Amino acid sequence: MAAQSNDKDLSELLKKVHNGTWQLPEFQRSWVWDDTRVIKLLESLLSGYPMGAIMNLEHGNNSINFKYRLFTGVDFKYASVAPEGLILDGQQRLTTLYQSLFSQKPVKTCLPTNRDREIERYYYINMQEIVKDDTDVLDCLLSIPADKKLKEDIGRTITLDLSTRDKEFENFYYPVNILYDPVEVGNWMTQYYQFHNYAPDAVKLYTDFLQKVITPLQSYKIPVIQLTKDTSKEAVCQIFENVNTGGVPLTVFELVTAIYASDGFNLREDWEKIQGEFKKLKVNLLKKMEPHYFLMAMSLLVSYQKNLASGSAVTCKKRDILRMSLQDYKANSDALVNGFKSANNFVVHLGIYATRDLPYETQLIPLAAIFAFDEAHGKLLNLPNAKDKLAHWFWCGVFGELYGGANETRFATDVAGVHAWLNGGYEPDTVQRSSFNAIRLLSLTTRNSAAYKGVMALILKESPLDFMTGQNMDVASYLDEKTDIHHIYPEIQCQNAGYPENKWNSVINKTPIYASTNRSIGGRLPSDYIKTMANKGLSDQQIDTALESHMVNPTLLRSDDFFLYVTDRATRILDRIEKAMGKAVSGRDSEETKREFGQAI
Repeated sequence: MAAQSNDKDLSELLKKVHNGTWQLPEFQRSWVWDDTRVIKLLESLLSGYPMGAIMNLEHGNNSINFKYRLFTGVDFKYASVAPEGLILDGQQRLTTLYQSLFSQKPVKTCLPTNRDREIERYYYINMQEIVKDDTDVLDCLLSIPADKKLKEDIGRTITLDLSTRDKEFENFYYPVNILYDPVEVGNWMTQYYQFHNYAPDAVKLYTDFLQKVITPLQSYKIPVIQLTKDTSKEAVCQIFENVNTGGVPLTVFELVTAIYASDGFNLREDWEKIQGEFKKLKVNLLKKMEPHYFLMAMSLLVSYQKNLASGSAVTCKKRDILRMSLQDYKANSDALVNGFKSANNFVVHLGIYATRDLPYETQLIPLAAIFAFDEAHGKLLNLPNAKDKLAHWFWCGVFGELYGGANETRFATDVAGVHAWLNGGYEPDTVQRSSFNAIRLLSLTTRNSAAYKGVMALILKESPLDFMTGQNMDVASYLDEKTDIHHIYPEIQCQNAGYPENKWNSVINKTPIYASTNRSIGGRLPSDYIKTMANKGLSDQQIDTALESHMVNPTLLRSDDFFLYVTDRATRILDRIEKAMGKAVSGRDSEETKREFGQAI
């Protein structure tokens, strides 16, 4: 690798961006700076502060086939220009400087408090303020909407109008987007003098402004590190990872995108196609999945195949993902897409119908790899009871709460362990290590807990009946009826009675309920709202069946006996958890459990 470092005039760099001489590798993320960051960069420039080096890779390396694109804001007519260099570091700064200082179009940025709301801005310098001694440069910069008018009173009152050159002269505001255009700088100065009739004060102000602002800016230099075209692909990718200085850490997906781009493969486009495949799912739990999850699953799949052949480690750590070859990725991509689809459908059949209800999204990573490998190599999941074993593994991960945080080692252990288990071997580590304590039910109060979501899924898995209509709560009705998790024994009644919050506000007293049904319950005692169920046409038997389908004892609920109802439902939930995990729940007869519930449960 050969590298050179030289200071270059900013004006020269902006011209290279403008005419397409410098472009960006296609894999670079889009420009993302908000209005406040634009102002802060202009402040640094006007203060004469250094802003870090730009790193440029000479284009034309035969071993690196990066696709390229223009900087945001550059006229598309330059799209056919073959670049001389590709910017590896400095995109955000160069884009900001080009749009604000060189382009005549308004800067398309966003509010710092709302990145989804695009705004258009021009930037000005207050001439009268910036020439003063000890002035605060930040206070001299103005961000103004695209119509160049500042307004108050919901737009009815204009407080500053810079929409014409004369108004700029009148208010002594200088547009920053002409600073590197010598012709426009000269025109502005001539017209400014004419507007003020060459008044001595106006002439002096411009002279001071020229000396303090324009001249220093036009000679402002930025260090440029130039990598020659013979730089190796490995070095370029390593450099790209190391020099990221934009304030937003690069994800492993972006790094792999850069690596594969050097071989002419656009990983970002491929991921968009994969997401399109996921959208075809009847119930899509993958729509918010992070793209690096797919790469982690790919690493698990590829490394497990190699493990069986050569004994190498099963892994999905960052370094191993970055080492994964494009050939391996392409060879296994279709299988893994199908693996994620199968994982998605498997989890839906377990009673999880929405992404917000997934106990652990990360558990889909090894699950998808397991399905992908099995379809291609074993088809052990077609054997009797195999899906039951896989469900036991899933629920052990959920109720053992083993999939929070960084779990690359567990992912790898489970991919190998589950396959061995299906093939007649020992239980995988997650099944062996998982445990659930009965008293944990009292601390499960929100969706923040995987076990809380797990209990709700166990209820939904059996297609419970709606309290008011007796309708099966399947996946379609769950989504159509805007179902959510609500209290069975209403909160207001529990508060009024002074019942312990750890009982009435825990998962023991909650269940999935249609929005319309929850309105019908309305905060009344169970014995009262059960009458409404009867008034809506349900027989006593139908009412009992509906309540039983939610693991509720109808007799205890009808009697408004809160404590007996809670103890009974806790027992029913624990029985269901034991069945799901395929192992006993601990602490059902512990002293703590007896103290909380008055008996073993």
